[in-house]
Order: sequence, then structure tokens, then C-alpha cells
Amino acid sequence: MKILVDADACPVKEIIVREAKHRNIPVIMLIDTSHELNDGYSTVITVDQGHDSADIRLVNLIQPGDIVVTQDYGVAAMSLGKGAKALNQNGLIYSADNIDRLLFERALGQKIRRAGGKFGKNRRRTKSDDEAFRTAFLHLLDEEIGKGATK
Repeated sequence: MKILVDADACPVKEIIVREAKHRNIPVIMLIDTSHELNDGYSTVITVDQGHDSADIRLVNLIQPGDIVVTQDYGVAAMSLGKGAKALNQNGLIYSADNIDRLLFERALGQKIRRAGGKFGKNRRRTKSDDEAFRTAFLHLLDEEIGKGATK
């Protein structure tokens, strides 16, 4: 098991590293060339700024039993398809029960924005968001460790 992070805009990198380090689980952070990252623990992979470069590289690294942290529903869907667990920065665990709806809502939002409308609201991140992420992340870690997942 390893943890793969779509790290460009990920606000929970410190939580991921702290919990993974405590459990001696490898972390791979993927960023594009417009970002810098060195947390002293993770393996950092830097990709070109091309459209979806980090996403494509991340998906190519996924193996069954991995945990993927991403805001991207497409990456989450591919993660699930490859036998990994996936969650977002707010603690939403992606599953077969919710991914189709999320992908549909994403497509609908894109259609509305292309037509000049607004869809969804960005709100300020709170400590409760971090705690929700940490709780869901620990749940997935414990679940995978309980299965006897190996590195």
C-alpha cells in the first residue's frame, strides 16, 4: 500500500504525511512545475504543466490497495476502477455508490459554466474540514492495514 496525492492544490498534505509517517506508509506527491514541495518524507514527482499531466501520471502509478487523495472526480473514478480507495480533501470517500452522481454533477457544472452561468460556491476551508478529512483518511488507512496490505 502507498498513498498517492494529487498535491497541487491539496490543503491536507501535512495531515497525510504525519499519519503516513507514523505508520511507515510511503507517500507519493504529484505536482506540476509551477509548484515546489519538499516535506522531508514524501517522494515528490514533478510533471509538466500540461493539461492533466499530474492526473495521468498519478493514475499510472495506482495499484490495488493504494489510497488516492484527489479533488478530481475523474481521477477518483479511475482509482476505484484500479482497486484503490480514494477520498477528497474534505473527507468525502469516493465509492461505487457516489461516483456516477459526482461525475454527472461535474459535467452539469461544466455545461452551465460554458453557457456563462455559475455553478457551486467556493467556501473558506475550516478546521472541521481538516478533521473530517483526517477521520476519513484514518478510516481508510485502518481498513487497508486490516486487510494486511503490503507496501
